[in-house]
Amino acid sequence: MTPVWSQVVGQEPAVETLQTAASAAAALVAGEADTNGGMTHAWLFTGPPGSGRSVAARTFAAALQCSTGTGCGGCSGCRTAVAGTHADVRLVVPEGLSIAVAEMRSLVQAAARRPTTGEWQVVIIEDADRLTEGASNALLKAVEEPPARTVFLLCAPSDHPEDVSVTIRSRCRLVTLRTPPPDAIARVLGERDGVDESTARWAASVCGGHVGRARRLATDEAARGRRDAVLRIPLGLRRPGDIFTCADELIKTAESDAADESKARDEAEAEELRTAMGSGGSGKGVAAAKRSADAAVKQLEKRQKSRATRTQRDTLDLALIDLAGFYRDVLVTSSGAGATLNHPDFAEHSREAAREWTPASTLRRLEAVLECRDAITWNVKPRIAVEAMVTTLREG
Repeated sequence: MTPVWSQVVGQEPAVETLQTAASAAAALVAGEADTNGGMTHAWLFTGPPGSGRSVAARTFAAALQCSTGTGCGGCSGCRTAVAGTHADVRLVVPEGLSIAVAEMRSLVQAAARRPTTGEWQVVIIEDADRLTEGASNALLKAVEEPPARTVFLLCAPSDHPEDVSVTIRSRCRLVTLRTPPPDAIARVLGERDGVDESTARWAASVCGGHVGRARRLATDEAARGRRDAVLRIPLGLRRPGDIFTCADELIKTAESDAADESKARDEAEAEELRTAMGSGGSGKGVAAAKRSADAAVKQLEKRQKSRATRTQRDTLDLALIDLAGFYRDVLVTSSGAGATLNHPDFAEHSREAAREWTPASTLRRLEAVLECRDAITWNVKPRIAVEAMVTTLREG
């Protein structure tokens, strides 16, 4: 049996902390005292994108539900918690741009119940930085007065007040994750995903420490093609017309990715909902059932549209991160520093750009990319923000 902790890549200090807490939790369940204070009712997992915040939280949830208290990976508690089907592990993943207060209130009510099949009622909130003010206040009440066997696991980029309120942060134990080293990422790609060694090492070297991104690049040819297209933009802006061509390509790629990712899931959700609402039935009440089903499907479509918007923005953000990494590589190259490049396979492009641009103009281009990311965060229309950015990328 493979322990669940093997899924947490390159985070040995954090794993040690969580293993200690899981052992303390098992002792509490057995009626023993937690002498080392290893277990608490609220945890905050922070770290850069790709560091595995949600993976660490799910793994910890599995260890809490493990029949041995170790996260063995073989018992029913471990398997169902990791698969997302455990009755006492509730996962909140924002499908839109925020987590609403109504959703959080419903979750808090459910979390107040005693565990049914496991030893703990575990609530995992991915992207806790997307909580609205009302949702944050609803969660705070639960964290301040938690039920005896309920554990809240929050995931956020940082413990800064802009990501997590100070009052919630003060009631959580912090687990800080680091960017996984390339060797650890390459190893897990080979062992878990069966990727050949050279591809795994390449993906690990260009993913920016993002394990999920490394897996996509190693296994999806289309993802590799999109990355190549993005990284050819800086040196491809030769004419004024190229500004709009490149901006259009960035936007369309993000829209296409979002559509591909959402289409199958959206159709399955709609069909499942119609079936649950009695679609295809006969007899009395069919007309009323159909009206109810149609109304429910409209609500579902609204949520799906919000989810697609978020997916599009997330995909576009990955492209912008790749662009920012390229301009950083140009600065590294022009300065003669020996720092590791974000895109070593585009080192020749970086050298060519370093010969053509001054460090000051390269820095302005990098700032334009970062400003575009901020603008989209503040709900500026992506096309407008991207076109403004690409204009600066050409002019320098």
